[in-house]
Amino acid sequence: MIFLRYENWKSYLRFYPVTCLILLINIVMFIVLTVQGGSENSLTLIRYGALINEAPFTDQLWRYVSAMFLHAGFDHLLFNSFAILVFAPPLERLLGSFRYVLLYLVTGIVGNILSIAHYNMMTETTVSVGASGAIYGIYGAFLYVALFQRSLMDDASRKTLYTLLGFGILFSFAVANINWTAHFGGLLSGFFLYGLMIRLTGQRKRH
Repeated sequence: MIFLRYENWKSYLRFYPVTCLILLINIVMFIVLTVQGGSENSLTLIRYGALINEAPFTDQLWRYVSAMFLHAGFDHLLFNSFAILVFAPPLERLLGSFRYVLLYLVTGIVGNILSIAHYNMMTETTVSVGASGAIYGIYGAFLYVALFQRSLMDDASRKTLYTLLGFGILFSFAVANINWTAHFGGLLSGFFLYGLMIRLTGQRKRH
């Protein structure tokens, strides 16, 4: 079962340095938001890099990255951090740090781009934050593994992934204030980007 974490903290830090760094940035930025006006305060979120589809912020492309490391409320941080903590590590080992961080950032950006495009099409204003697009990018990569690299994933992990995706899709539409376009954008881009990566650079040998 690749999604069960058996490592102690020392081993976790050594094996998954990028995942640890991502978690650290998320936590530090949450503390900064909380101290500077509140993590659910729209003005504070915009000040520190939230994605917003209103002028003059629309030309600030850096927000497509910075928004991935901000979270609105402790529950938002907790759920996303748990997903990263548990589900991301096997992908970091599988891809290696560089390809892993590239997939994480690209899928998060794609999710944010599709999210803004959706709200623009609906002529609605949005202030968007969160790592969900990148997290679904990780799920998308694992979906590719489950379908086309079956020897790399055991049956229990495959069933866990399918169940996770099923509930994720359900909640994306059933629960208010969930950015389903970012989820699907991340999922699809993660699936195709992972496939492209292993074709261009080969499969990393596991030790």
